[in-house]
Amino acid sequence: MTKSTRRHFIRAAGAAGLAAPAVVAASSVRAQGTIQWRMQALWGGGTTPMLYEEKFCDRVRELTGGSLDITPFAGGQIVPSAQAFDAVRGGAFQLMKTFDGYTAGKIPAHGFSSTVPFGFPEADQYEAWFYERGGLDMAARSYAPAGLTYVAPTVYGEEPIHSKVEIRKIADMDGLKGRFVGLASAVMADFGVAVSPLPTSEVYSALDKGLIDFADRGDIKANYEEGLHEVAKYLILPGVHQPSTATCYVANTAAYDQLDDQQRAALAVAAREVSGALRQNIIVDNAEYLSKYEEAGVEVITLDADDVIESRKKAVESWAKATKGDELATEMMESQKQLMQEMRLL
Repeated sequence: MTKSTRRHFIRAAGAAGLAAPAVVAASSVRAQGTIQWRMQALWGGGTTPMLYEEKFCDRVRELTGGSLDITPFAGGQIVPSAQAFDAVRGGAFQLMKTFDGYTAGKIPAHGFSSTVPFGFPEADQYEAWFYERGGLDMAARSYAPAGLTYVAPTVYGEEPIHSKVEIRKIADMDGLKGRFVGLASAVMADFGVAVSPLPTSEVYSALDKGLIDFADRGDIKANYEEGLHEVAKYLILPGVHQPSTATCYVANTAAYDQLDDQQRAALAVAAREVSGALRQNIIVDNAEYLSKYEEAGVEVITLDADDVIESRKKAVESWAKATKGDELATEMMESQKQLMQEMRLL
């Protein structure tokens, strides 16, 4: 499938063209004319994001008339999450839901396909970069050498900062100990933060024990369910370290190449539908759960907009350093900067 054809499928607004019976391709796992895949996600079983991964699998099954059947597994259920990249690459399972920030240390381009600290303040703006400014193709190029195929992102809004100490301006972060990962770890370090890239599972205990002063973890609802309101009495918005977020579906290329065009299109269409649906769910949940934080005695602090804008200008220098001179990472960064300038964000 050519890049232009792939973009056409991904941008498809409806699924009418997917209704015809599929021509079933060869597959390493097959049952009664159905290609069977396994997918490991990032999330724990029963969580809201994991429910949307199940919706994704159901939608793919519906769009293909059952010819592509994906069984979802929670994070760590097949292999430890940190091993998912190599497991999909080696064919242990065919699809993963991942966050590129975890591999940004080895693949600099992944810092820009996961989140841009102080970057796009709205999820729709970041998603527009993927679908309208070549972000999909650039992300695909970052995975191709590993024998992996980037299918599509799931884009949603900010993740908050939880703090044990009062932070009312960006400068207050200077000298504090904080947990951040991916591109955010490099950018926040340039703002004077002593960064510790702890696993998500260790954020609660690190805050509780005072090992860190403030932290990124997940979205507002997920962090409440994890109990962060018990160990951090300040919630800082906007989440400048991660103002918009992209997780993504990534497939084993050998398995992906065995799919027919209808099945590939179904993956892309279902992914974009789930991206929008999850984003809307998070918007509604954020409003509800911010009130829950306040009821629990947490103070919600909103940073001054002008402070964020000025800090974005400084962050541009950090973005450039984070490319490490990598050609693809630099191309991504320049493309994003161009779009931000057109949107009058820079």
